[in-house]
Amino acid sequence: MPQTEIRPEIVALLCDADFKHFRETGTWSHRDGRPCGKEERDLIFQATRADLEELKGQHSRYLEYVQTHQEAPEAIQRFLAPFMEQLEEKNLGDAHALMTDEERTEFNRLLGLMIEPARPFTPYVF
Repeated sequence: MPQTEIRPEIVALLCDADFKHFRETGTWSHRDGRPCGKEERDLIFQATRADLEELKGQHSRYLEYVQTHQEAPEAIQRFLAPFMEQLEEKNLGDAHALMTDEERTEFNRLLGLMIEPARPFTPYVF
């Protein structure tokens, strides 16, 4: 059986679909509430196993991202603990000065996760 190619337009549509059936419209909708049109529904029904596997992979990566985002406050505390232990006067500026460039990069990544709101699930981002 030939390898089926992933079709990005179908995967993007699957990522944006809310598959809860709405009686009012008689169809599914996009995540923003717009009903799916007939052409979109037809396209969704053409999804192959490869398209669905790609959707599954993207969604799994997104769930990992959300978990990392939610765990960031505790992760930054664990990350900073060894630096704070080295200081008599505990402040972030002094802890930051003790870090290597690689450690500062990790600190900035964790801090960014804490400051920025979690991004919504979007195709081909995660």
